[in-house]
This record gives sequence, structure tokens and C-alpha cells, in this order.
Amino acid sequence: MQETVAVKPIGVVHSSVKEPRKEGWEDLESTIVVQDRWADALDGIEAFSHIFVIYWMHLVSEGPRETTTHVHPRGDPQVPLQGVFATRSPVRPNPIGLRVVALLERRGNVLRVRGLDAIDGTPVLDLKPYLFHYDGVPESTVADWVQKA
Repeated sequence: MQETVAVKPIGVVHSSVKEPRKEGWEDLESTIVVQDRWADALDGIEAFSHIFVIYWMHLVSEGPRETTTHVHPRGDPQVPLQGVFATRSPVRPNPIGLRVVALLERRGNVLRVRGLDAIDGTPVLDLKPYLFHYDGVPESTVADWVQKA
């Protein structure tokens, strides 16, 4: 297995949120500024109502990521410990964030989105269109602790 994988940001998030937080992302509007060299790669994205944003949670310190295998989801000690791969915790071997957001507008290399749970300055690694027939899973299930949250 290859030990090292290099990723390079294609853009950056600009948001009014400057510190990590757990809630209040649903209505937050932010922008993603894509590097000029990748602006043409956005052609056609405005035809989609929603996109996946894949980003690097750059403020998560490396120390806990190297050793943490279990967390209380959402930091709530009343929720039983879960393996990090069974959660959306940022404390994981690679702090990669993934979020489906509403695409509100494209202007050149700038996307305006709603619902992105990334703070100002977050590096964006990739963008992909959300395809309901491909990404939506009507018969999906979730853990009990998710339903109670």
C-alpha cells in the first residue's frame, strides 16, 4: 500500500465563521474561491442545484488524529463511544470534510453556497455535482444515536 498521498487545494472557503463550531451551518452562506487555473473546470456546474464540497479541516491538530480511534459523536458524552469511521468527527487520520451544499451562484471562479460547515480559510480539495439518482439512497439507514440527535 502506498504510504503517502499528496493532495493540493483547488480553492479556499470564505465565510463569516472564523472558529470551529458544532451547529448553525444550515443557513450559512459562504463562498468558495477556486484558483484561477481551475476556473474553466467549473464550466457547467451552475446547472446543478447542489454540489459536494470536499475540504481539508486544517485546524484539527495532528496529535489526536494519530491515536484516536473512538469519539463521542458531536462531543456529547451521553452518546456512546463510536469508531471515528462511524462518525463525521474531524478527529480522524485524514481530516477530510465532505458536505452536500446548495449552489446558489457561480461568478467566474467564485461559487456562492449555503450550508457549508467549513470555516473561513478552509482549503477546498475538490468539487463534485450531487446526482440524486446516483448519490441519493432512499433505503438507507442510520445508527440510533443519529436519529436521537
